[in-house]
Amino acid sequence: MSQLVPLQPRQNSAVIQTWQPENSEFWQQHGKRIASRNLWISVFCLLLAFCVWMLFSAVTVNLNKVGFTFTTDQLFLLTALPSVSGALLRIPYSFVIPLFGGRRWTAFSTGILLVPCVWLGFAVQDTSTSFTTFTLIALLCGFAGANFASSMGNISFFFPKAQQGGALGINGGLGNLGVSVMQFVAPLAVSFGIFSLFGGEAQTLASGETIWLENAAWIWVPFLAVATLAAWFGMNDLAAAKSSLSEQLPVLKRGHLWIMALLYLATFGSFIGFSAGFAMLAKTQFPDVSILQFAFLGPLLGALARSAGGMISDRFGGVRVTLINFVLMAIFAALLFLTLPDASRAGSFVAFFGVFMGLFLTAGLGSGSTYQMIAVIFRKLTLEKSAAAGKSAEDAQREAVTETSAALGFISAIGALGGFFIPQTFGLSLSMLGTPTGAMKIFLAFYLVCIGVTWLVYGRKNRF
Repeated sequence: MSQLVPLQPRQNSAVIQTWQPENSEFWQQHGKRIASRNLWISVFCLLLAFCVWMLFSAVTVNLNKVGFTFTTDQLFLLTALPSVSGALLRIPYSFVIPLFGGRRWTAFSTGILLVPCVWLGFAVQDTSTSFTTFTLIALLCGFAGANFASSMGNISFFFPKAQQGGALGINGGLGNLGVSVMQFVAPLAVSFGIFSLFGGEAQTLASGETIWLENAAWIWVPFLAVATLAAWFGMNDLAAAKSSLSEQLPVLKRGHLWIMALLYLATFGSFIGFSAGFAMLAKTQFPDVSILQFAFLGPLLGALARSAGGMISDRFGGVRVTLINFVLMAIFAALLFLTLPDASRAGSFVAFFGVFMGLFLTAGLGSGSTYQMIAVIFRKLTLEKSAAAGKSAEDAQREAVTETSAALGFISAIGALGGFFIPQTFGLSLSMLGTPTGAMKIFLAFYLVCIGVTWLVYGRKNRF
């Protein structure tokens, strides 16, 4: 065990010079309390980020109702675009924490989300707003999705390896809860003229109902301001977590990075993709159902399941949990075919909704279990490499934390692409076949492939 060096908060309370989470004495005296504070502020910021990221999944359902004339393909594209920019931005975001520090970056990345929220609120009030403008706002909302990579990387620095799955599960799971929170709060917020004093005008629907669609975006503005201040004044930067880009990039050469990216795409990609496209898909299949009353339940289940998935994996092993979970995802994907309307039957919304809840649940569980696998695999591989090179235990531990953080962030970027591909695949299937069954066949085949990959690479060898 390395020698305990006391914290030196008087020098700079925002920057912690010494951080030894694997040292039990240090952890009990200092680390646990500080790590917990950073975790819960991170959860708050990440939850709001997911609210902003998925804004268009709630807004697009109402755009044509308030006077816009966008096509179904355009509306599906608007729900998918934030996932594109979010996925692409997660790549640089996955490397920023060791460069700038967790406190600074969390405050900055949360604060800039005020821009798309304020802009979207004004845009929906003017029916002459072009599709191009909405496209730009949707892409800006993607910055919120990128926050996941930096947030998870940051939290991984604070906790000992024995608690990585639980801590990352809480941060990711409760952060993902923002999707459900947004889909629950947005329909309520648009029912009242909360921001009338700030230029919020009402829109009258064809049914005679009055809504304030801008509130779906503006409701998050005060919370984002509070979260930005909380991150700046309440979180910490770890001097021990500093590293250059050149020290992080070698992780891209590891084959396990790309294998785990595939598995994470199937789990988190499904969660975020279904979250983005479920409301629009349900509307096309069951137009008589007011889906916004129920849309939040799926992301809620998935987010809570993610936290549980990380904790269960800490106890039973991420490989075992992930393998079983993929089997369940394949079963639910197959069952979905029986619930959809076609030429011979009307379909069942209750069955459709129930099966989709199963998909949300397993996508959330798998997101937690695969993330736990990433942390375990890359820490073990890096420690083995460092030991073989004759490096000290302290240097090996530092390299393991740095490489694990970079891997977590980069893989999360790949997973976020599901938020684009799933809505787009649904839209393409509907336009070509008139039914989403073509898309579901692709998803089912993908889950079956992931069962095989998980077993062949990790389950059969039982190395991790």
